[in-house]
Amino acid sequence: MSELPILDNTVFPFDARGVAKRFRHAAIFGALESLEDGETMRFVNDHDPLPLLGQIQQRYGAQIAIAYVAREPGNIVIDFRIQLGARDQEPAPIPAPQGGGCGGGGGGCGCSGH
Repeated sequence: MSELPILDNTVFPFDARGVAKRFRHAAIFGALESLEDGETMRFVNDHDPLPLLGQIQQRYGAQIAIAYVAREPGNIVIDFRIQLGARDQEPAPIPAPQGGGCGGGGGGCGCSGH
């Protein structure tokens, strides 16, 4: 695992690969809830966490913008940007997977042990 650089004072790295699977989603939600309006969590993982993205949209709606920075096998980087002014807006749809998906296949999210 390579160490993620501090990007600037509003973008904070979160490398999910180093978090035990059973704690991953709770750690991600805790990190998101600690961010201020306008701040971004740059999330890095080894697989595309589509079920997690759905949970984030369901829980926070448009308050968290989701944007892929990298989306290739084994290297997923997603920016989660806090935008509290978007509370009443509809969240943008999650882009369709480009192969694989969270946990690789079986429907459950492999990153949380479901």
